[in-house]
Amino acid sequence: MVSITQVSRRSPEETMLHTLKIVRIRPWLYTVLVALALLVAGTGIAQDEVVREGYFEVRSASMTLVGGVHTLDARLQLVLSNEALEALSSGVPLTIELQLQVIRIRRLYFDAVDAELAIRYELEYRPLSQRYIVRSLNSGDQDSFATLYSALNNLGRIQGLPAIDDSLLVPDRPYRFRLRAMLNTQQYPAPLRLLLFWRSEWQLQSEWIEWPLER
Repeated sequence: MVSITQVSRRSPEETMLHTLKIVRIRPWLYTVLVALALLVAGTGIAQDEVVREGYFEVRSASMTLVGGVHTLDARLQLVLSNEALEALSSGVPLTIELQLQVIRIRRLYFDAVDAELAIRYELEYRPLSQRYIVRSLNSGDQDSFATLYSALNNLGRIQGLPAIDDSLLVPDRPYRFRLRAMLNTQQYPAPLRLLLFWRSEWQLQSEWIEWPLER
């Protein structure tokens, strides 16, 4: 008698993702395993395939005093890498963070960072509805978009965001602001953060942009 064994044609990363759909596991472990599967897939990219590493850029930024509060206007260019896109489409949420610093200029000493603000947004893709969700982790507000382009375009247009109360600043002292955008991976489990640390596709961070406070 001759026995015939059917051989799976799935790649290793496809097999892992298929197993994840069958086995019920904890959310954080799902995130780790999906990301690992995508890292494995990324190592097998053909040499003639275009690899997009992605980049973040702050194109412009300014402050406007409204009702005693300095509000932020900024324009960002957010381009995700291939690996970040694959993770997003597989259900792994991404956190995009704006880091704002308020720096007091001093003549005889080093400049002092009087305040720091982290503005975080979570970008998530929901396959069932085929919608992209942008959620402010600071306020809890969220919006839904039909395309990734529209979601990233929304993230890249910061308008009238309250940043710092003018009463917290020393009167008649010169200040400047610094702003940058980055892909934050601190929400992932420690083993996954260690792996992503060595992947340039996940090191998405803009240069600082600076401008003086005008009163």
